[in-house]
Amino acid sequence: MKKLLFLVLIICGGVLSSHAQKFGYIDSEYILRHMPEYAEAQQQLDALSGQWQQDIERRQAEIEQMYKAYQSEQVLLTPEMRQKREEEIVEKEQALRDYQRGKFGFEGELYQKRKELVKPIQDKIYKAVEEVAKEGLYAVIFDRTSELIMLYADERFDKSDDVLEALGLNPGEFVE
Repeated sequence: MKKLLFLVLIICGGVLSSHAQKFGYIDSEYILRHMPEYAEAQQQLDALSGQWQQDIERRQAEIEQMYKAYQSEQVLLTPEMRQKREEEIVEKEQALRDYQRGKFGFEGELYQKRKELVKPIQDKIYKAVEEVAKEGLYAVIFDRTSELIMLYADERFDKSDDVLEALGLNPGEFVE
């Protein structure tokens, strides 16, 4: 809400102070779909994520097997042995939760890896947007895919293809 209010104030202030300022927008998702380095980064992230997910599934199966074995043997165990087996299962479950949090949690390894791989790409796009904005004398260029809600956007002001050309890429040639 603060962003929207701030944006409205900027737009109103800009309109009142000068009618000559220009606004444009880009679609960063559209731009990213053209970039081979983004596709490569996404493949690396998918591979890592898939590998970690398999580890999690393997550990879950192990815990389920331990639990089933415990249930079937429970009547034969002494109270001390039961307690020991229950503690082993609880430890394994806690270790699994820690592993999941470490890989997929807030600022986990996946987040860090995404940041490492995608940040340079975002910086490259930002530089190209800056170049397009300076050349075209745009006061503001918005990102259509961000949290900003654009209820209407005239295609004439879409500068995504200009940014792609500034990056040395051909609009319409998507990376598979």
